Order: sequence, then structure tokens, then C-alpha cells
Amino acid sequence: MTTKQLYDELNYVNHSREKRLKYANLLLNNTNLVPKTLDILFMVDDKISCRAAWIMEFMCSEQLDAIIPHLDYFTKNIKKVHFDSAVRPVAKICEYLAKAYYAKTDNAIKQALTNTHKERIIEVCFDYMITDEKIAPKAYSMNTLFLFGQDYAWIHPELALILERDYHIQSSGFKARARHILKKIKNS
Repeated sequence: MTTKQLYDELNYVNHSREKRLKYANLLLNNTNLVPKTLDILFMVDDKISCRAAWIMEFMCSEQLDAIIPHLDYFTKNIKKVHFDSAVRPVAKICEYLAKAYYAKTDNAIKQALTNTHKERIIEVCFDYMITDEKIAPKAYSMNTLFLFGQDYAWIHPELALILERDYHIQSSGFKARARHILKKIKNS
């Protein structure tokens, strides 16, 4: 399947779990489609990019290791994504990567995720925290940043500062997650 054919096929993707799972499985069964999907995801001014983001997130939730060969490309370009419905899945993929990296069990992400990858993820997560993003990307970013704060001592104080500063102006969902993360920071 060419990138153009995949692009056309993404017109049939919607928010339904069934469709996202169908296309995530298509990627998992045809790994040569993953870089093509990322190419479409990073066509950031095209609404179809959001659909590519949805299936990338679903693929990563099913088999995170499938993104390993593309971590450099993914982390280099995530800062360009700006549509709300593409930012949310990108932030979720970043959270998946952080959770896998800090998992108690050994996994391939621990070897594949370089300091450069982590720094790019940290940068985009802080961008999500300080810009006018919706609650979901902020919530995923809080968790991602908390996890990476285990290796980067400067993250927890910066994150706590942002959470405390924005606490009173944010939604109840933000406040609930912020309380949880602030409690974890104080206990770590």
C-alpha cells in the first residue's frame, strides 16, 4: 500500500474502537505502513493527520514495541502537531513510552529510548503544560513528566510550579490529576 492509498484509507477511520483497532492491526500486520502513517501524522495542517494519530495511538496501546524503529522520527516531529485531536494521541503515546521505560519488568523500550528521545518528549510535554491545550494532553503530560523526573532532578520542581500556578484556573479534571501528581512529587 502506498502512502497515498493509506491516506485515502484513513478517510474511513472514525472514533469508534472497532475502526481504530482495525487500522491499528493493519499497521501491526504490515509494519512497512508505520512510517507511512507517521508521514501522514506529521502532515500537521491536514485534518487526516488526526486519524493517523488515532491509529498510531491504538497501535502503541496494542504493541508499543512497533514504534521502536521510528522513535527518532516520532520524537523529532511531535512538537509540530497542533490539532487538538492529534495532540491528545501524541501525548498518550509519550505517556506509554514513559510508563514502559519506568516499568519494573524489562522491555525493549528501556534499551531503545535514548536521552535525546526523552529530552524531546519532555520538551513537548512541558509545551502542552504551559500552552492552551485541553485537559487530556495536560493529564498525560503530567504523568509523563513525573516519570521522567525520576532521572532529571529539575523536572519535579518545574512541574510542581506549573501545577500550583495553573491549579485555580483549570478544570476539575486538571485539578484532580494535579493533586495526584503533586502528592506523588512530595512523596518522592
